[in-house]
Amino acid sequence: MDKYTLIWLRRDLRLHDNAAIYHALQSENKLLFYFNFDTEILDQIENRSDARVNFIHTELQKINQQLSQFGSSLIVKHGLAQECLLEVINDYPIANIYANKDYEPFAISRDMNCKDICESQQIEFQLFKDQVIFEEQEILKKDGKPYTVYTPYMKKWRSEFNSKEHLPYSYKLNSSNIAQVESKEIPSLSEIGFGESSIEIPAINLSADMLNNYDARRNFPALKATSNLGIHLRFGTISVRQAVQEALKADDQFLNELIWREFFMQILVNFPKVESECFKPAYNNIQWLNNEEEFELWTNGKTGFPIVDAGMRELKATGNMHNRVRMIVASFLVKDLLIDWRWGEAYFANHLLDYDQAANNGNWQWVAGCGCDAAPYFRVFNPIEQQKKFDPNFEYIKKWVPELGTDSYPKPMIDHKFARNRVLETYKKAINTY
Repeated sequence: MDKYTLIWLRRDLRLHDNAAIYHALQSENKLLFYFNFDTEILDQIENRSDARVNFIHTELQKINQQLSQFGSSLIVKHGLAQECLLEVINDYPIANIYANKDYEPFAISRDMNCKDICESQQIEFQLFKDQVIFEEQEILKKDGKPYTVYTPYMKKWRSEFNSKEHLPYSYKLNSSNIAQVESKEIPSLSEIGFGESSIEIPAINLSADMLNNYDARRNFPALKATSNLGIHLRFGTISVRQAVQEALKADDQFLNELIWREFFMQILVNFPKVESECFKPAYNNIQWLNNEEEFELWTNGKTGFPIVDAGMRELKATGNMHNRVRMIVASFLVKDLLIDWRWGEAYFANHLLDYDQAANNGNWQWVAGCGCDAAPYFRVFNPIEQQKKFDPNFEYIKKWVPELGTDSYPKPMIDHKFARNRVLETYKKAINTY
């Protein structure tokens, strides 16, 4: 009987340019493809019509359709990762399991447990680098320690990148190297406890116009001047190698954004405490006000600051928010309202299509001033000045705040000057008492 190499798809929902598939093809085993709707993850999702779950489901259907052309099928389970993996091992003659690395703490723990299960069954379990160009121990300082400041990390990243090729993986799948298994239906959304989402996934924009003008236009939310790569990189419908090849056609800033992504990933792996704590310990002393009513005004886009409200409404309606506006709304929550950055991080995690733990955590800590290479704590975005600079004609704001200028639009919930003085005093006190 033929033995199979099980390809466990996770954050790499594609059959092309996939490291695990490339390495599996070096063996003589036929490939069997598998995905698990992990209930440990799904149970944490508040919205039962979550657009990200819809997106995954759609991509799995595409993969299953591709596999059917080779006389095969995608095996999809719904349940706890370890239990579902054991079911697959019992149902099929699995020789080894290949998957691509995930660098989030939960995923690392899950994979260690799954590796133990496989070893107890005399099954090889291998992980490969796929969702980054360089992982946590590849870009290090001269003393062998990880970088905690972006600019020198970026320079070393570019130097290492230029020293060798990092091209997409090239291979050919066919019916001779894929396990022939009977066609199976993917569980429906309702079977895994979810419904249809009304949110549309934005199409990838890697046009020459976007790439050539990225740095000049990227800060203006009224322009369609960004790539929409976020969710596609998050779930791997495009590989990071392909994204970088496209970035090389653009100005430096676009590649720098992809390098920021890897910088924050290696921070999360090398300093796992940041999952729940400030990177800078002194900032754990900050006395947050954490007013729940004010937090609710922020989440509902009713702060009386138009660009903040526009951003929060865009997020709720589309699962997206322009990057410049993300910084503005985050600064407003943390600095103007003195609400713990972790509240904002959790809210974004529930609503962002492109939610990525490392980037979300890193950027919230950056804004709060408590992270590695963070904005200094005394940098407080003025939402009015930000609007004048990046949405001077209210084009973006009017789309999301149509009642602006009428009696139904609320007055500013706080005086920014007062709020700025208050947060500076609060931060100084926390740092000085550390």
